[in-house]
Amino acid sequence: MNRKIKGSYLLIGALIVILGVYVIYNGGIRILDYWDTGLSQRVQAKAEEMFLPNLLYQPGEENTSLTKWLASQGAFVSPLSKYVNDNQKAVSQIEDDATVQMILAQQAKDENEVDENGNLIGEENNAAVTASHDAPIDASLDKLKDFDYLISNFYTVDSSTMISSEDLPVEEMLNKDMNIDTQSDGPKVLIFHTHSQEAFVDSEAGNSDDSIVGVGAYLTQLLNDKYGIKTIHHEGVYDLVNGELDRSVAYELAKPQIEQILAENPSIEVVIDLHRDAVGESTHLITEIGGKQTAKIMFFNGMSRTRTNGDIAYLTNPNLADNLAFSLQMQLKAGEKYPGFTRHIYLKAYRYNMQLMPKMMLIEAGAQNNTVEEVKNAMEPLAEVLHSVLTE
Repeated sequence: MNRKIKGSYLLIGALIVILGVYVIYNGGIRILDYWDTGLSQRVQAKAEEMFLPNLLYQPGEENTSLTKWLASQGAFVSPLSKYVNDNQKAVSQIEDDATVQMILAQQAKDENEVDENGNLIGEENNAAVTASHDAPIDASLDKLKDFDYLISNFYTVDSSTMISSEDLPVEEMLNKDMNIDTQSDGPKVLIFHTHSQEAFVDSEAGNSDDSIVGVGAYLTQLLNDKYGIKTIHHEGVYDLVNGELDRSVAYELAKPQIEQILAENPSIEVVIDLHRDAVGESTHLITEIGGKQTAKIMFFNGMSRTRTNGDIAYLTNPNLADNLAFSLQMQLKAGEKYPGFTRHIYLKAYRYNMQLMPKMMLIEAGAQNNTVEEVKNAMEPLAEVLHSVLTE
């Protein structure tokens, strides 16, 4: 073969190699872009599933649960490490900054009203708000059917979500039968704690009886012994990872365990996820019932809907209408029996595993500034209200 022909073949070969490298590189970038987009969607879904008001997600340097979850999804490609780190920072900001500050401001003033945009109305001080909420509220059907009156007197709507009169058909909600079958065998109520490490101002470190778990144990005892409602208490821990506090995946970790308990106990009709809230340091969520200093409680509903994007398709809750009816009936019964005992029902954007049961409640019992005794005292009126709604 002469030199000219040989040189031509070499030139053509080099061009083919260069073209191949170009195609592979650009195709690879497109594949990474596609993977990148899918990962972003999964990160957002996880982030929206995980959070509860006032519980900030604060990732560590390298070994957080979110990092592990990202790794399990294939986030091991080194060129994307900056992307993964940036997403960790983005996720940690979801409840940080303006949103959390707004929530803390609302709860630091107890239950200030919010307008249709989720903004605070008025600047009442703590004492004035507490006094107004300790007074009986007109809960006649005519009043409750006025949507503005209903929202102003019974709900706090987080700025992350939205609500309309169609979501709260009061007459239909009040007509839902919440009675349980107390005659058949098997447990009827399950109490558990997605955040088992929540404690109080005078809690002894390491003593679970002084934590929200001990409060749940007392509520279980009251329902079983005083009211004859068969109740089981699950003490599973979902907010410790490798011995360190990490609430970022607590809801994800709790879900399969609670589903298993429900599958093994089909007689269960009511599920309560019992929490302790977090409020401003100057706020003391307290009232007096039967001569006892008693922590206030708050019923909480996730709406599976954000103000920005509307309904969250991957966080559907077929039991939302029943969840809302249950909390409203509990709120009204508590107001009838113990004015000032409950704060406004809190409505937030996400789901918090409330899709697991029609009669499911997430309850915030007191806050970090309450004593253990105050919060355990709150379980006595709560148990009576549960008994009234579920059996009368």
